[in-house]
Amino acid sequence: MTTNTVDPSEIAKFEAMAAEWWDPNGKFKPLHMLNPCRLDYITNQIAGEFERNLDAPDAFAGLRILDIGCGGGLLCEPMARLGATVVGVDAAERNIPVAQTHAEQSGLDIDYRHTTAEALAETGERFDVVLNMEVVEHVADPLGYLTACQTLLKPGGLHICSTLNRNPKSFAMAIVGAEYVMRWLPKGTHEWSKFITPDELFDLLRQAGLDPVDRKGFQFNPVTWNWRISSRDLSVNYVTAALKPT
Repeated sequence: MTTNTVDPSEIAKFEAMAAEWWDPNGKFKPLHMLNPCRLDYITNQIAGEFERNLDAPDAFAGLRILDIGCGGGLLCEPMARLGATVVGVDAAERNIPVAQTHAEQSGLDIDYRHTTAEALAETGERFDVVLNMEVVEHVADPLGYLTACQTLLKPGGLHICSTLNRNPKSFAMAIVGAEYVMRWLPKGTHEWSKFITPDELFDLLRQAGLDPVDRKGFQFNPVTWNWRISSRDLSVNYVTAALKPT
């Protein structure tokens, strides 16, 4: 696999914010707000696919989970607490020591690496689950990137991918609202032209050799100031689940 999907300008954006990953009121405040909703979807999809009881201690014991674009470890740590063997990778080098330090302080054993999906796929490592959250809209070649994600899965493995829809509402909320009005994110964090519609993502997943099985929206309520999973509203943030054929 020779495709390099890393976009250096995108990596630089997240390198500049690395120290703020665990600050719930910092530049990653929107992600901290969304994280409980993301985790609810992820854990339920994994539990359903691998027949696990989320009420059991170490519910994900025996599962090998990869988080691509792990950042400071906001998803890796809950997966480790559920008993999974977790590898977190990020193309932004400065994110890795932040994630490592926080995991050590939390008493968690997580394998963090500065690498890319393509480079890791070339090593032959395989995983039961690949988490690919809010990354595909930042890469230079979405199909090449998703193909690497598919390669990293064991047959029958689960791929969970979230991103942003491309329409006037997503431009208003994710860019104008989050970056210019609320100033939750630095201006230029997202490029609307890189956003991907749900139908486009399903098509890309199929081209990459995966079988899409589910998609849901992450819907923000400005009155209650929280997020919920929606079966109908995929207009801004949304998430998909796909399987690698056996």
